[in-house]
Amino acid sequence: MSTRPEKGLSAENPWPVALLIGLGAAAYTAWVLEVVLSTGLNPIETYVSELAAQDQPLGGLFRATDFTAGLLAFAGGLLGLARQLRDGSRRPWSVVGWAGVTLFGAATAADAWLPLSCTPTADPVCAARETAGLVPATHQAHAVSSSLAMTGALVGTVALTLAARRYRRLAPLARYGPALVVLELLATAWTLTAIALFTAGRGTWALGAGQRTQVLLVAFWLGLLAYSVHKERRT
Repeated sequence: MSTRPEKGLSAENPWPVALLIGLGAAAYTAWVLEVVLSTGLNPIETYVSELAAQDQPLGGLFRATDFTAGLLAFAGGLLGLARQLRDGSRRPWSVVGWAGVTLFGAATAADAWLPLSCTPTADPVCAARETAGLVPATHQAHAVSSSLAMTGALVGTVALTLAARRYRRLAPLARYGPALVVLELLATAWTLTAIALFTAGRGTWALGAGQRTQVLLVAFWLGLLAYSVHKERRT
């Protein structure tokens, strides 16, 4: 029987996973186009997802980039998970981490199909309608999919960073990942606190800045993961 390694999903040929995750990371930063495009939304105070709201002139663009990012991350996460299962070695942190990346991708793609109808942090009428339950059901569905996306991202960042250090794999991630994990947890705490205060009617508390920091760190971590997978070699 031949002992030559298989191509594609094998550990010796990780480039498909690296390519998909890297492209997904790039697409996930498309919201930075708000710096050069006139969106009419204050990036310090508004949700990132409000850029893709149905009543926004550039909503279609940002929904398309969100869907692309999610689809690429989902495919890359699924291939990464398949590589772990095919590998045969027992690395539970790796399996959990790639499952988290897969969940993140699927939920991010779902976000694009469940857009907000209006911008609650920028439009008081929209906020009042949302409080009164007079907005489409996609608002609640979007909140669920967004929560799942960030849960998947957090599981992926923590588990795969731990795996990289514990199993002595993915050297760049093992080296730089812990710092990104700490920053991501801090940004998440900031974002959740600001959302809670906004929901309680106490202002936005730079909600937009916190969430943009949160998603930007996820994109940086995905880029680092892609680079680490690309550099991975097994003897």
